[in-house]
Amino acid sequence: MSLDAVDITAGYSGTSDVLVRESFSIPAGSLVGLAGPSGSGKSTLARVLALLLEPRAGIVTIDGREVRDVGLAVPSAIRRQVAMLFQSPRAATDPRMTLRAIIEQPAKIVRRRIVVEELAERVGLTADLLERRPHQVSDGQLQRACVARALAQEPRYLICDEATAMLDAATTASIMRLVQSEAREAGMGVLMISHDAELLAAVGAVAGHRQGVFDSRGA
Repeated sequence: MSLDAVDITAGYSGTSDVLVRESFSIPAGSLVGLAGPSGSGKSTLARVLALLLEPRAGIVTIDGREVRDVGLAVPSAIRRQVAMLFQSPRAATDPRMTLRAIIEQPAKIVRRRIVVEELAERVGLTADLLERRPHQVSDGQLQRACVARALAQEPRYLICDEATAMLDAATTASIMRLVQSEAREAGMGVLMISHDAELLAAVGAVAGHRQGVFDSRGA
């Protein structure tokens, strides 16, 4: 059981290929690290794996099943198996929504009930923060809400694209431990992307690729 990108060639409209025949695998229940400098294609790979960017060639498979479409064209039962944590929690959330609404959003889409307070406690958010909006909380608190939102989706695979790059050291360590714990307890496969190889080593992320493996033209 794994999330796989197989012989992927990918890029963006009006650009040359960022990835050329690259393959990558995230085994279920494993924490996989991907390190590399800016412009090495890490985020492009993340978006392909998260079913947000259609590759120009190659396939993505979830537990051996090929996924041909991207975005809302993917059936919801398949799409929600992969969740993504972005680098900027502010860019990834609606400033008009409360933290409660942000966290429960995936469950509401599929009409599934969750106890938001329990999820908030799991990620280290106190109940009094749930009625606040993004501008009323810190980056760390907002990213915790984004982690809770991802967990509310109940994904089999979680992709963290530089998810702690904008956070202080203490918050980074806390969120890393949280993701580790969730991966271990839920059997979730996690891809942890960072330019900081030492950070990945500190959380025991198995090296997925060597630094610089991707074409440096990509973002």
